[in-house]
Amino acid sequence: MEITIKIDRRSKQAKAFLTYLKTLPFIDIKDRDEKGMGKPTEEKSPYNPEFVKKIRRAEKQVERGEYTVLDTDDVWGSLGL
Repeated sequence: MEITIKIDRRSKQAKAFLTYLKTLPFIDIKDRDEKGMGKPTEEKSPYNPEFVKKIRRAEKQVERGEYTVLDTDDVWGSLGL
C-alpha cells in the first residue's frame, strides 16, 4: 500500500517529523524529483500583491509600536474626536 503525504518542510515540526519517518524501516521517502515530477513549484498566492504589501507594512508598524489602542467603552474619545 502506498500513501502520499504533502509536508511543508519549512517548519521545525515538519523537519523533525521527516527525520523521525526516515528512521522507520518500513518507510520509503521519495522526493518529487525522484518520482520524475520535477522540483515542487511555489504555489501562487491567491491574494492581490498590493493587499499583501499593505498587510506587511502594517505588521512592521505594529512591530515599531506605531498603532492606536481603542477603548471599546469610548471609541470616539480614544480617537481624540
